[in-house]
Amino acid sequence: MNTPKPKSPLQDALANVPTDYRNRIIKSYLELKARQAEAKHDAAGVSAGKLCETVVRLLQHELKKTVTPFGQQISNFAGECESFSQVPKAMGNESLRIVIPRALNYLYTLRNKRGIGHAGGDVDANAIDGATITRVADWIVCELIRIFHTMSLEEADALVSSLSSRDIPDIWEVGGKKRVLRNDLDFKQKTLLLLYASVESAVLAEDLYSWSKYSNFAVYRKSVLGQLDTGNFVEYDRESDTVIISPIGIKCVEEEILRTPVRAVANHSLKRASRKRAAA
Repeated sequence: MNTPKPKSPLQDALANVPTDYRNRIIKSYLELKARQAEAKHDAAGVSAGKLCETVVRLLQHELKKTVTPFGQQISNFAGECESFSQVPKAMGNESLRIVIPRALNYLYTLRNKRGIGHAGGDVDANAIDGATITRVADWIVCELIRIFHTMSLEEADALVSSLSSRDIPDIWEVGGKKRVLRNDLDFKQKTLLLLYASVESAVLAEDLYSWSKYSNFAVYRKSVLGQLDTGNFVEYDRESDTVIISPIGIKCVEEEILRTPVRAVANHSLKRASRKRAAA
């Protein structure tokens, strides 16, 4: 007897979105996330375009009842996004009519006009553009969940929060704590990775000490946080005892830590998965 494949949490969260739109949104969004995580910026841009085009058709379905068929090009994407603001208020809430279309137009423009995968120039903007595309896509999907979800408010909020956070497989969140699942990193690298996972807010030094499992708090402050601060990898505010990662620290994580192959960890994960399949 075949065991039915479990549904994605996104399938439940977007259950009120018509099936064809829902499946296409989820497929293109997950492709975008996976491709961006692999630094495949060209491919991520393609997925972003597909996501935009599907969400615009969903808005047409919800607000206008006349939909551009899949397979037929939306001739004036920016104009179509702007047209939703002219739809009567009774047809849909403000986010569907105004906010989401503007986000879609920005995302589509960035993906097309900036030329993801572009070469030349003094600064390689591929990674920056790719990260921006991913964050805007996160917001769009989160907003669709907020509007269409059939989950409880608590469940929807938790899912939205998880979608809005950085997807870092090397960080494990458990019981209100964070753990680094990399044995090849020193404590400075672990600290940067933990801060990268909370890039938009400062983190208590005490939390970082606890999460990294360093043995002595005073020494950790001096030898880890102090040296990272001296090198401008972080900003360590000793008055509030909080730490936030700097652009230099972010670059270090993205270019040196996240891209470091960990063959032993990968092999262990594959063996564990094989054992689970064999026992099933």
